[in-house]
Amino acid sequence: MKLYHYPLSGHAHRAALFLSLTGVPHELIEIDLSAGEHKQPAFLALNTFGEVPVLDDDGVVIADSLAILVYIARKVGPSHWLPTEPAAEAQVQRWLSVAAGKTAYGACAARLITVFGAPFNAEEVIGRAYATLAVMEQTLRDQRWLASTAQPTLADIALYSYTARAPEGNVDLASYPRVQAWLRQVEELPGFIPFQRTRAGLDA
Repeated sequence: MKLYHYPLSGHAHRAALFLSLTGVPHELIEIDLSAGEHKQPAFLALNTFGEVPVLDDDGVVIADSLAILVYIARKVGPSHWLPTEPAAEAQVQRWLSVAAGKTAYGACAARLITVFGAPFNAEEVIGRAYATLAVMEQTLRDQRWLASTAQPTLADIALYSYTARAPEGNVDLASYPRVQAWLRQVEELPGFIPFQRTRAGLDA
């Protein structure tokens, strides 16, 4: 497998993290977003949206980080990462939707402002990040993992990267001890790889 990625992208990191956690052999190919490589014909042939990450599994091309997580989980076979029991699978899907919506337009967007100069409304996206963190904190009150499972799932992988680097977007994690404990649990998983830090926001 080849994973086209960019080290400062949380979307790319969640895909690379899951490949590492599952032990799937793969090659990381960096796409230089600052040089516009993602807008060149060769890359657009892989993903017409011009976004990382993209997974190429011997000619089977999967674009979108969450689609990549599901694809890898199905490739490795039945596991705790993507439960097949309907209620548990629905819980995982719920959190994948949070990753694609509330996190993308919350903690992710806040970080895009400070790291990449994105023209978002800081107050709005930071407020959305805190609202999502509050729900995560409440969810983790009586359970270790987001999808109410005994072991980690794709839900935890999908939410990890941008939550871990939320302070780079001026989102303070100090008031969310359960979220912080959950982050440490993910970081203790065999095969964990960290998301590259930047000196931005509260981490400047």
